[in-house]
Amino acid sequence: MAKADALPLVVLTEQFAKLPGIGMKSAARLAYHVMSMETQEVEEFAEALLNAKRTVHYCKCCENLTDQTLCPICEDEERDHGTVCVVENPKDITAFERTGEYRGVYHVLHGLISPMHGVLPDDLRIRSLLARVQAGGIREVIMATNPTVEGDATAAYVSALLKPLGVQVTRLAFGLPVGGILEYADEVTLYKALENRNEM
Repeated sequence: MAKADALPLVVLTEQFAKLPGIGMKSAARLAYHVMSMETQEVEEFAEALLNAKRTVHYCKCCENLTDQTLCPICEDEERDHGTVCVVENPKDITAFERTGEYRGVYHVLHGLISPMHGVLPDDLRIRSLLARVQAGGIREVIMATNPTVEGDATAAYVSALLKPLGVQVTRLAFGLPVGGILEYADEVTLYKALENRNEM
């Protein structure tokens, strides 16, 4: 029995399916949609992917994604650079920024400690956080990892490293549900969690 789809379309579907949250049915819809696009639109889409991959890198201060040496938040002199909110990934920064209430800066770990998945402390951006604190000027570090087993373990590990450096370490007060994901929280919940954070 012959295959229904051309091989390049199957390969495109498989590539879309590698993206997080995209199952095979969604991947197939995306692949078919690409086929319905004008050639110029597809070229622009492909160029946008390549351009982002080539030009976006980690901020040399906070490890957020940027196309500059420093991200716009680190460059903003009106932000409180004495307060650092530690998050798992860049998407969490977007969630906090939606609240419009947090005026400090961030540090992105790019993951959580998870020995079962082969992620150890040295795999995260913990050393650069410690270097920032040791350089001086930071009063408080807010651990804003997700309230999961890995998130709590990471927060506890980083907190233990920071406390001897004489900085106040706090943890978000979670009105956020246990096992929840920060990027899906609404602005009010995030603001309240930020406002009612506790010292670790």
